[in-house]
Amino acid sequence: MGYPAPDSPVDVIIIGAGFGGLGLGTQLAREGKSSFIILERAEEVGGTWRDNHYPGAACDVPSHLYSFSFRPNPEWSRMFAPQKEILDYLRHVPRDENFHERIVFGAEVTSARWDEAAALWNVATPKGDFSAKNLVTAVGHLSEPKLPNIDGLSDFSGSLFHSAEWADEVDLVGKRVGVIGSGATAIQVMPEVAKIASEVVVFQRSAPYVTPRPDRAYSDQEKGLFRKMPESIQELREEMFWSNEERYAQRRGTPTLVSAATQVALDHLHRQIQDPELRRKLTPDYIIGCKRVLKSNDYYPAFVQEHVHLETDGIERVEGNRVITKDGGSHELDVIVACTGFETTDLPIAHRIFGRNGLPLSERWSNGMQAYATTAVHGFPNLWIINGPNTGLGHNSAVYIAEAQIDYIMAAVNFREAADLPALEVAEEAEEAFMDRVDRLAEGTVWLEGGCRSWYVDHRNGRLTTLWPEPAYTFRQVNAHFEPEPYLTGSEDETVEQVLIAAR
Repeated sequence: MGYPAPDSPVDVIIIGAGFGGLGLGTQLAREGKSSFIILERAEEVGGTWRDNHYPGAACDVPSHLYSFSFRPNPEWSRMFAPQKEILDYLRHVPRDENFHERIVFGAEVTSARWDEAAALWNVATPKGDFSAKNLVTAVGHLSEPKLPNIDGLSDFSGSLFHSAEWADEVDLVGKRVGVIGSGATAIQVMPEVAKIASEVVVFQRSAPYVTPRPDRAYSDQEKGLFRKMPESIQELREEMFWSNEERYAQRRGTPTLVSAATQVALDHLHRQIQDPELRRKLTPDYIIGCKRVLKSNDYYPAFVQEHVHLETDGIERVEGNRVITKDGGSHELDVIVACTGFETTDLPIAHRIFGRNGLPLSERWSNGMQAYATTAVHGFPNLWIINGPNTGLGHNSAVYIAEAQIDYIMAAVNFREAADLPALEVAEEAEEAFMDRVDRLAEGTVWLEGGCRSWYVDHRNGRLTTLWPEPAYTFRQVNAHFEPEPYLTGSEDETVEQVLIAAR
């Protein structure tokens, strides 16, 4: 066993071996810190890119941008990498950075409790109980599949599975397949399934905006240049980043940009779909950007095939192998694939983390997820969150956001150790002031005013709890730099600032 014994406390426990956890592990290892472990519930790394191996799975952010700035990859085969390449990229990280033995596989966290007296987090897993001075949750928004609440769905007599739990053993050749959903996953799944199924029915709740996917293969000459001149990758990343940032203005409702973006999407639809009734059903009825704008060159053409059907009347119930729609229609199916997203606003891990006085994080977040600098929560000393509240983006790379949070956490952990403080706990006033600012920034954005229902918004309270409501570059400006002033030492009445002044 390469990792520390369960009864030996470490400095840092990281939950999750996806982009966030592996990125933090890399930086800890590069600083020569060996007192950390990563608890991973599966048997290999990869997170979302391990779980989502459905046909057609690929990134919709350019490969060179959807990767660590500190681990550029000259070997990406395409502008938009397929799932397997991204997973292979992540698999190499812990071995290349020499911390693979610090990952505990099969170690799903069942509870994590703050021990006030010892100033430690005690974490229970099937592989034993572990403890650490700092706990980092890096499970992300896209780790817990969500099935739709449809009467009779669980009793479907055919094969039913979520796209993130793809049933490889189910042969779709010649089958009648229903795809529930029309989001980022469905537009990748459906064209691939349509190649082999005898019939495909797409159950659409609302039409997405779909734009052309400017994908292409990188030539051997380009990859050779990336190898010889790594700075060329950085230049390409910069170009891609700022190109994506231009799209943010659409979310603020800039009329000319909204109009131009809408026209690009509608022109794409009109070029590929000639039938007026089908075109009408595939035309969104909300402002562009309210939901994620999708990229695909083969989604619309798949509907032109005679064996592919679009159903927009909504599902009433499931009986045996039949899906009954609200207009009384019926579809007999052999397989149902639910491309219905994830538990994004009520994170399951929050029900397993217990802070001071045994308070569950889920209860602290009963009015919606929130965190100071998107990373720290009052009442939960030495707890740090990657890819939690207000860290999603509708227009740019999530890896950029994770790197900013990693910088913040590294600085906080190093500061606490250097100052010899038992704990760092953000003051409640600082957290509330930060969230007031975020809520004000969210006002008037297309996510709240665009006329759609999306996973970006917590519909218990109408707050934008998942997305960062400003351009991505401001996230780093605001949230990447640790400052000790807003923090307590773990005691309600003692601030870090007071301790530092007394020590002078």
